[in-house]
Amino acid sequence: MMRIGVLGAGQMGNGIAHVCAQYGYQVALFDIAQPQLDKGLVTIAQNLERQAKKGAIPESLVRETLGRITATRDMSDVADMDFAIEAVTENEPLKLEIFRKLDSIVKEDSILASNTSSIPITKIASVTGRPDKVIGMHFMNPVPVMKLVEVIRGHATSDDTFTKTATLVATLEKEIAVSQDYPGFVVNRVLIPMINEAIFALYEGVATAEDIDKGMKLGTNQPMGPLTLADFIGLDTVLAIANVLYDGFKDPKYRPCPLLVKMVNAGYMGRKSGHGFYTY
Repeated sequence: MMRIGVLGAGQMGNGIAHVCAQYGYQVALFDIAQPQLDKGLVTIAQNLERQAKKGAIPESLVRETLGRITATRDMSDVADMDFAIEAVTENEPLKLEIFRKLDSIVKEDSILASNTSSIPITKIASVTGRPDKVIGMHFMNPVPVMKLVEVIRGHATSDDTFTKTATLVATLEKEIAVSQDYPGFVVNRVLIPMINEAIFALYEGVATAEDIDKGMKLGTNQPMGPLTLADFIGLDTVLAIANVLYDGFKDPKYRPCPLLVKMVNAGYMGRKSGHGFYTY
């Protein structure tokens, strides 16, 4: 598998394209918006230059990597890819629509993967005619730095699809954690309730955002506090995953904090909007 299509040039998509191209794959990076494609390519170039300055990669690899990425606004340009990885926003109707289109465009023996962090792979696979070739590949953010890819098998995902996916992850020098197809999988089933509880602590006046983060960072040896992490992820994404957990399990312990809902409604999305639990 030498050709990989990445759908979505946002934070996750450009990171996935970056890593795949860095490790020798030809990449078609698709997005419907030209400004997003342009921004994604600039981000990839900046991150590669940063790696080179740190000595993590040779300077020559910057140009080589960028040369392996083709940006496109035409989804048919991924038709001949061996592996298509969807990395659009965490919106179920949008993802289902994309997989319907991908199934009709991409060659029959290609694998279709989703970078979803919470939406059931079985449900995504059900809108295609190749459920055995659909799998979850949940990369962590930032993709070039984080070593984990959470791999999720849908109900019909074949052993061959899983093996090829695991092989791809290994060639990217990353590790896999395998999860069954239940809401939130493993990482977000544990992470999002922790973040949500931190938001409840702020909402109820237990402590300031700074002290909540300091307590978790210094008291549990986390690299950043949960509210800082929420801002980094994007509060809209945190809320979307929390809603998937709440709807999927019907358990009140997953109920999103009203403060989180209010902030998202106000447009406070975290780092990407300039305002969240902190101001950027």
